[in-house]
Amino acid sequence: MNSIKKLNSVKQSCSLNGYNNNSMVSNLYIHIPFCLKKCAYCDFYSVYGSEAVVHSYIEALCREIEMQKDHIWHLETIYIGGGTPSILKVEHIAMIMDLLQGTGLISAGAEITSEANPGTLNEGRIKGMLAAGINRISIGVQSLRDSELAVLGRMHDAAGAENAFRIAREGGFGNISADLIYGIPGQDLMSWKDTLERTVLLRPEHISTYELTPEKNTVLFEKLEKGHLKLPDEEIVTDMYNSTIAMLEDNGYVHYEISNFALPGRECRHNLNYWNRGEYLGIGAGAHSFEGGRRTADVSDVDRYIAEINENRLPIAEELTLTIEDELDELLFLGLRKTEGFDLGLVSSETAARLKKAPDDRVLRGLVELSGNHIRLTKKGLLFCNEVIVRIMLDIERHRPS
Repeated sequence: MNSIKKLNSVKQSCSLNGYNNNSMVSNLYIHIPFCLKKCAYCDFYSVYGSEAVVHSYIEALCREIEMQKDHIWHLETIYIGGGTPSILKVEHIAMIMDLLQGTGLISAGAEITSEANPGTLNEGRIKGMLAAGINRISIGVQSLRDSELAVLGRMHDAAGAENAFRIAREGGFGNISADLIYGIPGQDLMSWKDTLERTVLLRPEHISTYELTPEKNTVLFEKLEKGHLKLPDEEIVTDMYNSTIAMLEDNGYVHYEISNFALPGRECRHNLNYWNRGEYLGIGAGAHSFEGGRRTADVSDVDRYIAEINENRLPIAEELTLTIEDELDELLFLGLRKTEGFDLGLVSSETAARLKKAPDDRVLRGLVELSGNHIRLTKKGLLFCNEVIVRIMLDIERHRPS
């Protein structure tokens, strides 16, 4: 089974000094690119930052919020990701949140999430996050087997992950998400089920389960290439995915997106906005935005980011204006990630008619189905999500007017 990678729709363009756009967004992503240690599988932009650099970065990040605040309207979700946001000092988290709250940009009842590495959580940091206004925490558990955590290059062990969860719960967090990874070298079905069972016992409101995808330019990829590690067989990975759905649904979790499960009403609102192709603003080095039909990205370099902000310029390095065809492809790619599927009312009658024929395609039979006015992947189809979506998109492309 192929894992689903994040949609990357921005492309390199000429350098920009600013970005004029009259759209308003209600969803904000804030990127903290600092880590104490790079995990073996991670290819996201992250660096080690000295105390002085981190402080300068947070100051620049706050200035970018000020520069972009006219694009923000009653924030419904805020997501602080990384990197490792939980390595920030409490006062840095407070600087960001105080600025947003002081400008009246946060709606009552907003979902405000911060990612966290178990190795960085303690009672003081939990109290500081809650006091600053964070009301949802996403803990990178990844595995509850020490041998698997060692392969991933994590800075915590299984006991530390479980303890971090308890600290967060006892400290006052009523909305906790646990991230898990399967398909790890050396992992088998039994060890994966053990991680799932122990995670369920902690009773997080939300669980994300991702198939490990070896990316080039990572330590893990190099070890696999040299034969020092070996991924589990495809059949075992498929069994892991199917057992995940069965176990979590049996324990009351709703499977609402390919890799995501939640107790009823606890779906991640921020990520649902992505999958519904809603607009959002990204702040910070390497952060992406989607506003007014454009996808943009800030520079993926902390020093350049700080320098651009200090020159009173938005640090945009990439920009893509979407065509109608791009928009349809995104609607399909993102919408079919959700288990409820894609609403045919979002497209033209001609395109909807083509999509309604998909279940009869001899290749797609049993992989995609109609449910009311939605087209969605079957449970079997979820195993081949990339292939199914590409097949559907190619069919739509073939029938576009020339």
